[in-house]
Amino acid sequence: MPFPIVPRSLATEEFVLRPITAADAARDHAAVMETRADLRVWEQSTWPADDFTIDANREDLVDLERRHAEGRAFTFTVVDPSDSECLGCVYVFAPTASFLAQATVTPLAGEVWLEQDAVVYFWVRASRAATGMDARLLAALRPWFRDEWKTPRTVFVTNELFTHQVGLLERAGLTPAFRFIEPDKPGPYVAFA
Repeated sequence: MPFPIVPRSLATEEFVLRPITAADAARDHAAVMETRADLRVWEQSTWPADDFTIDANREDLVDLERRHAEGRAFTFTVVDPSDSECLGCVYVFAPTASFLAQATVTPLAGEVWLEQDAVVYFWVRASRAATGMDARLLAALRPWFRDEWKTPRTVFVTNELFTHQVGLLERAGLTPAFRFIEPDKPGPYVAFA
C-alpha cells in the first residue's frame, strides 16, 4: 500500500467524506447527472452520457469500493452531515497508479513526479460549487492530507480546460507543478502543488 495512513473520514459542519460504496449509487448518480456538463470537461469524455443509469453507476461504484478495500486507490463520497445527499467525490491515487504511469508527465516547477505523496482529483455537485463549497472542500482537504494522511507532497489535478477548477486552485495559492497527458485523453491535465 503506497499510503502509510488512510483516514476513514473527514467531517466539517458542512460535509463529511467517507469511503464510497455501491449502496451510494442512487445519491451519487443524482449528483453526477446534475454535474454532467462539468464532469464531461473534467473527464475529457462523454461520461456521463445523458442516458447513464443508476445501475450503470452502481457497477462503477462496485469497482471503486473494491479498489478502496484493496488499497489500490481511494474514493470518498462527499455527503451532507445527515448522509442523505451526495455533494461530490474525492479520488486519491499514488503517483505510480497504472493510468498515471502510462501518462506523459512534464514537470513545470522543478518537482519530481515520483516524489509526490498523493495525487488527488475532486469534484463538487454543480449547485454546491455555485455556493463556493468546492473552495471550502479544498480548504479542508489540504490539511487533511498533510496532517492525517501524512502526505505533505499532495498534488491536486484538473483538466486545464476546466477553467472553474483551475481558477479555484490558483485562488487557493496552488501553482501548476506538472502537466500530463493520458494516452486515451485528448488534452492535458495540470497537477497543482
